[in-house]
Amino acid sequence: MEALKEKVLHPEKKETLVVTAVKTPFAELDESVKLALHCASEKKAVNTNALDLREIASFTEFFIITSGTNQRQVQAIADEIEEKLKKQLSTRPVRIEGYTTAEWVLMDYGDFIVHIFEQKAREFYDLERLWRDAKKVDLPENL
Repeated sequence: MEALKEKVLHPEKKETLVVTAVKTPFAELDESVKLALHCASEKKAVNTNALDLREIASFTEFFIITSGTNQRQVQAIADEIEEKLKKQLSTRPVRIEGYTTAEWVLMDYGDFIVHIFEQKAREFYDLERLWRDAKKVDLPENL
């Protein structure tokens, strides 16, 4: 139990709402999701998060959301993920969008989607806020 929030419906009545921050363990992820996360880390991606959408969405299971500091780094992260998943796991993306402009590259692997942003685009679209009902994945420190 990580946090308690007070919920006041009527000033005379107070209820306490227990909010638990249950995270999905990294060990539960598919090898392809783990490899994509490692690839992003190898290319010095910043502020990487993974969201578990299995309980709230039917179109995919996980989002990987990360950032590069410039257009070239965003493309390098995308290239590394695509190359390593193809070589090591024979997995190819269903679709890649936004690679040329590299403000927001979306890599759709079916079971998971990788979002690689430049920082300004990430702040503007704020996917973590839009998908705040999703469980976070507990990423290791040394990722």
